Amino acid sequence: MRKKSGLWMTVLIILLVACGGDIETNMSEDVKDFEFTTQDNETLSLEDLEGEWWIADFMFTSCTTVCLPMTSNMALLQSKMEEENIDAQLVSFTVDPEHDTPEVLKDYAESYDADLDNWSFLTGYDFETIKELSVTSFRSLVVEAQPGTDQVTHGTKFFLINPDGEVIKQYDGVSKSEMDVIIEDLKAVM
Repeated sequence: MRKKSGLWMTVLIILLVACGGDIETNMSEDVKDFEFTTQDNETLSLEDLEGEWWIADFMFTSCTTVCLPMTSNMALLQSKMEEENIDAQLVSFTVDPEHDTPEVLKDYAESYDADLDNWSFLTGYDFETIKELSVTSFRSLVVEAQPGTDQVTHGTKFFLINPDGEVIKQYDGVSKSEMDVIIEDLKAVM
C-alpha cells in the first residue's frame, strides 16, 4: 500500500509541476514572417524574436486618441518588467508607415523614455503589408485614414507572443491595470 501512495504522490507532484507556468490564453495565431525597419534604421525580423517572449501593439505617432494611453502603458509595462527582472521584448508596429520613418519613431520613443534595448518601433513597409499582418496574425482590424483626416483606425490590444512565434493572449492596451496582468502572465511563463 505504501508503494501505491508513494506512486500517487509522485504522479501528483509531476502534474502540479507540469501545470506550473500555464496561463489562461485567449488566442492561438502564428505570427506571419516579417522583416521590418527599426527606429535605429536596423532590421528586426520574426526570426530575430525566435526563442523570446514578446509583447506587440499597433500604434502611430500622430495618433490623437488611443495611442497616447497605449504607448504610456507600454512604457509602464517596460518599467514594471525592469523592476521584476523580466527579460522580454516589446514591439510596436506603426500603422502609418508613410509618416512614421525611423527618425520619427526614434523621436517618439525618446518622448516616452523608451529603453530601446528591449523595445523596438517598426516601420519600413507599406500600409497593406501592416494591415495584412495585423489582421492575419493578430486578428486586429486596421483601416486606413479616411479622406480629410490622418487618423488610422486600429485595434487597442497588446499581444503576448511565445518563443515559437504564436500569439497566445491579448490584453486591453488602454487599461493601465492590464499591465499588472501582463506582468503576472510573464512571470508565470518565464
